[in-house]
Amino acid sequence: METKREKTRYSDEELQEFKEIINKKLVEARDGLKILTEAYTTQNENDTNDTSPSFKILEEGSQVLSKEENGQLAARQQKFIRDLENALIRIENGSYGVCRVTGKLISKERLRSVPHATLSIEAKLGQVK
Repeated sequence: METKREKTRYSDEELQEFKEIINKKLVEARDGLKILTEAYTTQNENDTNDTSPSFKILEEGSQVLSKEENGQLAARQQKFIRDLENALIRIENGSYGVCRVTGKLISKERLRSVPHATLSIEAKLGQVK
């Protein structure tokens, strides 16, 4: 009797599918980062120079808060881009899709929705024994 061996890596065809998903997400993420960066680095052209001083103070406070929020979003977007780029490296070196806790393959469904994942659902939820 032949025992069925558990798959230890994804095929080249499967890796190509994931590579395409990651590259598409990278393009979208870089576009989003560009928009966020422009939002917190450029000056608002709708200036409040001609309004009352009290309104101007409130408006400037709002702009500062908005710039801080955009800066935080941009930092998160940069981390996402880095994670996607690292996933491409894992595809190239043959370790993509392998859970770093269990050593087993991460499900295709998870990788399709979170292509930069390095943990299986079980490991992520702490259900590994």
